[in-house]
Amino acid sequence: QVQLVESGGGLVQSGGSLRLSCAASGSTFTFSIKSVGWYRQAPGKQREPVAGITSLSSTKYVDSVKGRFTISRDNAKKTVYLQMHSLEPEDTAVYYCNFVGDIGTMIPLVNAWGQGTQVTVSS
Repeated sequence: QVQLVESGGGLVQSGGSLRLSCAASGSTFTFSIKSVGWYRQAPGKQREPVAGITSLSSTKYVDSVKGRFTISRDNAKKTVYLQMHSLEPEDTAVYYCNFVGDIGTMIPLVNAWGQGTQVTVSS
């Protein structure tokens, strides 16, 4: 069974950048054929999708991060990245990744989540 572990979060000033990583254990082949999504959950709010990437590296972003965030993947390293630029205090949240069936819906394949990685943007 493939599991995903998030890392790379931290404290950054408004306008700064961070790169998050979502690393998979298990089979490289299994990872490479799956779409992956990044999600975030701010304090007091529901978890929301941020970006998704298919096995062929087609991507989709929520409107609030378009032009600022870039999702990418390295199948050899079994890792999906979320490069975040021009960060805003509103981006403060715990960021999670999960496998998805369709980046159009961003419905996670498994209703189980890792610990996530905290991103805090100070104004």
